[in-house]
Amino acid sequence: MQSLGVVARLFPLILSGVKTSTIRWREGRIRPGPMRYVHDDDPGQWVIVQVTRCTDMPLADAAAYLGKTAEWPDDVMLAGMREHYPEIALTDTVQVIEHDPPPQS
Repeated sequence: MQSLGVVARLFPLILSGVKTSTIRWREGRIRPGPMRYVHDDDPGQWVIVQVTRCTDMPLADAAAYLGKTAEWPDDVMLAGMREHYPEIALTDTVQVIEHDPPPQS
């Protein structure tokens, strides 16, 4: 099964169904279907979600695509992504992965 690691602060948001997308750069390709999110600090914690759509786009377009322009202006988006990908630029192509909330949320 395809899987992605997720940092500790975001894992509860996935479990609760609040977080239903992730943006990845230069990682393995994800495709629609079941996917396991694995807690980076405790691999024994994981949850399976159903990926509904995967879309490639410049990072600069991702906030608008996800309806988060007010929350993620370019400087905030770039700073947040650079926590995980220090070399990323707004012009880089990312994969936006959208999924349903976990069944129990």
